[in-house]
Amino acid sequence: MKIYRDLNEIDDDARGCVLAVGKFDGLHIGHRKIIANLVSRARALRRPAALFTFDPTPAQVIRPENAPLALCDQQEKIALIERCGVDALLVYPTDKTFLRQTAKEFFRETLVKRLNVVALVEGQNFVFGSDRIGNGAPLRELCRDANVDLEIVPPVELDSRPVSSSAIRLALANGNVGSANAQLGRLYRLKGVVAHGDARGRTLGFPTANLSEVETVVPKPALYAAFARLPDGVRKPAAVNIGGNPTFGVDDVKIEAHILDFDGDLYGRPAALDLVDKIRDIRTFDSKDELIRQMNRDVEETRRLCERAALPRD
Repeated sequence: MKIYRDLNEIDDDARGCVLAVGKFDGLHIGHRKIIANLVSRARALRRPAALFTFDPTPAQVIRPENAPLALCDQQEKIALIERCGVDALLVYPTDKTFLRQTAKEFFRETLVKRLNVVALVEGQNFVFGSDRIGNGAPLRELCRDANVDLEIVPPVELDSRPVSSSAIRLALANGNVGSANAQLGRLYRLKGVVAHGDARGRTLGFPTANLSEVETVVPKPALYAAFARLPDGVRKPAAVNIGGNPTFGVDDVKIEAHILDFDGDLYGRPAALDLVDKIRDIRTFDSKDELIRQMNRDVEETRRLCERAALPRD
């Protein structure tokens, strides 16, 4: 897959393409359905299959203080897109000048003149341009006038509800990692750097790696089963506490992973946690011994849940 970050770099590997435009936040199963249709259409037409996405996102440019956190970082999103068989990816460096374009201006100047698009494949809720034209009559008219085919892909549904990035964020906010994973089609990943903590877990017999510098959505405070992905690529089951520690009067939200069957120094090194499922809510225990008994049960539940789950792909 060829990656472009400037419209002036566009060459024949992307020009004359079948294209989809969008944020593709999290690259969930609905996005992958759009991309699968895109690749299929491109192969049938013997044209490049291309995606146009944004970094930063429009919301980060227009209202950075209110922009939602992403469901995956750019590096992960690009890796996921490449697995889908896309030939070219344009990661546009969004700015306010770009976002002031109307849909008509963007369509004609960028899609038609720069990319020479032959077909568009979009989701049902697709909107673009400063006037936020959707996939109704105005977009169909633009495509017809430019002799560009348009395919609108119906939403993918789970439990009679459409899959969306917003629905995934809501599931994570409620601690429903199982629903988030089902919509993503993979385990939800938290990435960061291991930082020093207060070492309380080690004194209890359950040392933890404290994940800091996480830039994506953090689920509701709770205890989760996960796979910890270590710097050397090895994966181990982990019981992950997201939140405070009310038993010891700690309210600060932290991400603390007790990695099973591991004894090593990870401080300052990158790590990732692929969340499998929620184990229980955070609660206060009457004594340290009661907490330790519960933590032993949590470890066993972590093993059980991870044994049932398939190891995630890189």
